[in-house]
This record gives sequence, structure tokens and C-alpha cells, in this order.
Amino acid sequence: WIEFIILIGMILIGSQMKGIGLGVMGMVGLLIFIIVFKMKPTDPPLDVMLIIMAIVTTAATLQASGGLDYLVRLAERIIRSNPSNITFIAPFTVYFLCLFAGTAHIVYSLLPIIAEVSAKKRIRPERPLSISVIASHVALTGSPMSAATAALVVILGTQGALVNIMMICIPACIIGLLLGCFSVFKKGVELNNDPVFIEKMKDPEFANTINSGNEGKETELKSGAKTAVLIFACAIVLIVIAGAFPSILPHFEAGEKSLAVNADGSLTMVAVISVITLTASAAMMLITKTSTTSVSKATLFTSMASAVVSVFGIVWMSSTFMRANNDTIQHALGEIVSQYPWTFAIAVFIMGALMFSQAATTKTMMPLGIALGLPPAALIAIFPTVNSDFVLPGYPTLLAAINFDRTGSTKIGKFVINHSFMIPGIVTIASAVAIGFLIGSFLL
Repeated sequence: WIEFIILIGMILIGSQMKGIGLGVMGMVGLLIFIIVFKMKPTDPPLDVMLIIMAIVTTAATLQASGGLDYLVRLAERIIRSNPSNITFIAPFTVYFLCLFAGTAHIVYSLLPIIAEVSAKKRIRPERPLSISVIASHVALTGSPMSAATAALVVILGTQGALVNIMMICIPACIIGLLLGCFSVFKKGVELNNDPVFIEKMKDPEFANTINSGNEGKETELKSGAKTAVLIFACAIVLIVIAGAFPSILPHFEAGEKSLAVNADGSLTMVAVISVITLTASAAMMLITKTSTTSVSKATLFTSMASAVVSVFGIVWMSSTFMRANNDTIQHALGEIVSQYPWTFAIAVFIMGALMFSQAATTKTMMPLGIALGLPPAALIAIFPTVNSDFVLPGYPTLLAAINFDRTGSTKIGKFVINHSFMIPGIVTIASAVAIGFLIGSFLL
């Protein structure tokens, strides 16, 4: 229990520090475990770190070449096409965009558009903004270009794991997201009756900015934007094909398992994803004439360092704790989890809320699920619970949505956790897990 308190303490302090805080505090915790409690450290999570580096570099190349701008423009047109139904159209547009790109950070470009369109239509912006942020998160559990999905594929280590994850998580999250939309459809008072908005509209300058908007002001796309999107799409297709039909890939002499080759001589998904994504990145740079400097200066690329350091420290500390206390954990949780697999989702949900990282939570908790005897179908169904980083309102996407809502309807509550994102987040994830178990029972 003392070791567990230290583990949670390091996670809480690191989450408050933001950025690389989780990583450095994870190393502090690991140091205490090694020196004070004489724990033998596990291997560092190099597989997830390599996947994050490869995938984010490719996404950053797409951003630098103008491909993300092109995708955002398409999404903006869809959102503006039917403003009356923005509470449903916006989150699904965000979901499929983030599912394709493999990153939730693309939502930053759409949040001001969602806020503007809904306010102009006098729809409470809290409704589409809150569920759109949740959509950007749950899209990562099922996206072949997300580090979290890739991490689960590596952990499961079964043939066709990527396809199984996509077949269960994507429809489950879509249905969960639809129910999440209904949960906020009438949330809060109507904008015209909101006393805060009424007071703000008394300011002529504020009223003018709300009513005028920026519709139609499109920036010029880079010449290679569409080509970059096509190359990125080809990379996704190749990864899915490689995951579905591993027999088409070269096989080598059986031997000791490594990061690149499995014990049976087949290529690991770490190697497959890294080679395909970085090759796609090179193709985008060469064909669209995107400089390496512009890629390294892209916001997605700079965010990669924080993600890698965070995963490095927090996962290494957590996995060391888990292995050192494996017998105790299995004794405490084994029986109830074996009888009621869904109870493990609660543990994953809590850890995800503390870690602020889907990939780190996946790498930390899913091996524990395997150790507790949960079948792959159950772990895949539980997978969406790693998106619980909305519980504590410190994640950048939540803060961005609050800041972009000039009407003040999207907010953090008096008790911190009673914020605009809590209800749609819980409804979406709980529904996705339930539907995931149902789909998994038929497919696997």
C-alpha cells in the first residue's frame, strides 16, 4: 500500500506539472522503488516510444505539407452545411477526422468553428463543444494511426489484432458517441435565455463578433496538400492490410524475440508501423517538396517530445510496480475480474483519468488485464476507457474548448469535476464499453 501511494502520488504531482511532468515524476517514483524498496526495474517501454515517434512524425509531416489544413477545410464545410444539427454533425465530423489522422490535437482547428456556428445559430455552444472534445479522444481507440491502438496491438500480440480492435472499437465508439450526443442535446438553458450570454450581448462589440463570424474566409492551401493526404491514406491502408494478413510479410529465421522480429520470425507491429509511417513521411516530403525543417517546427512534432518523455517515465515506473506486486494484485483482483470482466474497466478508467495519456494507460493497464486472465475480446471492449483524461479538466483539448466558447456556456464547475465534459464523456465511454462487449461476443 505504501508503494501504491507513492505510485499514485507521483502520477498526481506529474499531472499537475503538465507537459513532461508525468515522465520526470515517473522517474522519481522509479528511483524510490529501486533504491528504497529494492524493486527490479522492468524493461523501459521502448516499443510504445518508437511507435509514438514514428506516427507523430508522419502526422507532423502531413501538417507541414498542408494536408491537415485540407482535412480541416473539408470538416469545416460539413459543420457549416447544417448548423441546426451541429450537436450531432460536429462531433461525428471530429470523430472521423481524428480517426483518420490518429491524433486528437487536430480538433483545435475545429473548436472555434463549432463555437462560432453554434453561437450564431443560438445553440448553446457547450453542447457541440463538449461532445466534440470527447469525440476527438474516443477516435484514438480504434484508429490504426494512433499510438494507443498500436500499443494494444503489440500487447495482444495475436494475429489480426489490429483488425479485431477496429471491428469492435470503431462501431462501439460510434454508437457510444451517438448516445453521448443525445446526453447533451438539451443540456443547460437555451442560449437566448442564458443570463451570462444576455449580459454579454449588451456589449455592442461582443454582439457584433457573435453575429458576424468568419464564414467564407479560407486560407490558401499548399500545393501538395491533397497529395499528402493521399499518401497518408495509403499508409493507413498498408498498416491495416499488414495487420490483417501478416503472412504476406517476409518471415525470418525463428529465434529470440526483439523489437523488430517476433520469436517465430515474423515482423512485429512496431517494425511494420514504424517502417510504413516513416516511409510515408519521406514520400510526403519528397513529392510535396516539404522541408524537414518545417516538419520539425510543426506543433505536432514538438508535442512528440512531451509524449515520449511522459510514456518513458510513467509507464516504466508503473510496470515496475505492477511486476513487483503481481501476486498481490492478482490475489486481490483476480477472482472478481474473472467473474465480472467489466469491473477491470473501472480500474483502467481511474488510471486513465490520472495519467492524461491513452498510450501510457494502455501500456500500463492492459498487460495487467492479460495477467488477470481477461480474454482479448474483453480487453478490446474495455479499451475505450483509456480515454478518461477528461475527468480532471486539465487536458489541453478541454481547456481549448472552454477558451473558444466566448458565450461562457462551456465551463469548469464549482467542484472542478462537475464540468461540461463529464456527462457526455461518461455516457459515451460507458456505452462504448457495453456495446464493445456485445460486439466482441459475436466476433471473437
